[in-house]
Amino acid sequence: MTLNPADPAFEAALRADLSPDVFREVEPRYLEEPRGLYAGKSAVLALPRTVEEVATLIRHANAARVGVIPYGGGTGLVGGQVAESGPAPLILSLERMNKLRAVYPDENVLVAEAGMILSDVQAAAETADRLFPLTLAAQGSARIGGNLATNAGGTGVLRYGNARDLCLGLEAVLPDGQIWNGLTRLRKNNTGYDLRHLLVGAEGTLGVITAAALKLFPRPAKTGTALLVVNSPAAALKLLSLARSQLGEMISAFEIMNGVGLDFLTEKMPELRQPFDTPPEWSVLIELGLSGELDPMASLETLFAAAFEADLVTDGLIAQSQQQSEDFWAVREMMPHANRQIGSISSHDISVPLGALPEFIIRAGEKVTALGDFRINCFGHVGDGNLHYNVFPVQGRSREDHLDDRGAIKAAIHDLVHELGGSISAEHGIGRLKVKDLERYSDPAKLSALHAIKAALDPKGIMNPGAMFPAPE
Repeated sequence: MTLNPADPAFEAALRADLSPDVFREVEPRYLEEPRGLYAGKSAVLALPRTVEEVATLIRHANAARVGVIPYGGGTGLVGGQVAESGPAPLILSLERMNKLRAVYPDENVLVAEAGMILSDVQAAAETADRLFPLTLAAQGSARIGGNLATNAGGTGVLRYGNARDLCLGLEAVLPDGQIWNGLTRLRKNNTGYDLRHLLVGAEGTLGVITAAALKLFPRPAKTGTALLVVNSPAAALKLLSLARSQLGEMISAFEIMNGVGLDFLTEKMPELRQPFDTPPEWSVLIELGLSGELDPMASLETLFAAAFEADLVTDGLIAQSQQQSEDFWAVREMMPHANRQIGSISSHDISVPLGALPEFIIRAGEKVTALGDFRINCFGHVGDGNLHYNVFPVQGRSREDHLDDRGAIKAAIHDLVHELGGSISAEHGIGRLKVKDLERYSDPAKLSALHAIKAALDPKGIMNPGAMFPAPE
């Protein structure tokens, strides 16, 4: 289905139905994305304030067959927020729809508009003495609508689940401009297909999320953080099993870090205080959230002693203060920023079954080494099987020296992930970066169903054209 450009006639029709202040000049930030892989083209930019204004914009786009690019915080890493090719689109930014609509502490529910910044959602929950556990590096600028549209993960998935697991209901505008009033606070609702789960993770290809009812949790009475040096990724998995047997569901995060990533921090962020004088080859960052009278420091000390006895850890630090805990987390959270300064040749957001994780790390390293001389920074949310496996040039060279190697590296990693029963996109989505990968590695029946759903709900192909599916001809 051919799309039309958002030309002056289309913009004039929009302005006839909407207030002038809905429209803005397109600033460069709306045409860029963090990795610099895609650059958007000129477009009409709209910043609606209400769901009714969103519906009006979508109705016009559908009638004129103009592509719509939903825009949240612009922090996505797979190009889902930037249209590099095709006719000039309508960019629909949710940033002015940023209100906290309601909080129900006794129900553990918060209702937020899609443009609310994630850290503001967290703060609103804290004000109500509750916890909204979705936590990620971009939380100061990412918006909750985008987090839901991409089914964001982050560091709390092990205990609380992905964004999908934190959503009870949605308000959204469908591709024909209909408003779906699905903003329920119910935890049981078996009335047919669940449109909520269809729209969460759809990356704006099936509609625009405008508000969400989100799950809250009691705030842990006490938290504890430890940084433990492990012998290997296999030892890290055994440590996780040991921690679960001792602490059950009180483990809030379990992150693995590689010494190469710590070296990158030393190289690019020497001002960042690192806990160990000599970066260990492998270390695990553990956070506990305990209730009642349980003592997190004592629990972590008991865990360390048992892990040391089992020859799983060789050293460790337990945070003695909130500041020290924040220092530990700063190492983990700044790692992606150091990566960007180094400049990766090929970055991979993958997941494999937990039991296959050590095998993946060994075999992936062998495959990359066979292709040339590179540095590998492997880190991530090992508790849920999600690794960020990124390949970098050696010192003295840049990623531009290896542009011809990118395809072979990515294919080698993704082929191995597929062989081991994993996913080539664990938490960042498909966007425009992995469209061909989705087609290559998806089960044929699943891919057929995805295309059928897209055709049924968005027959004109206006919603985020080029994301998840090939752009219309």
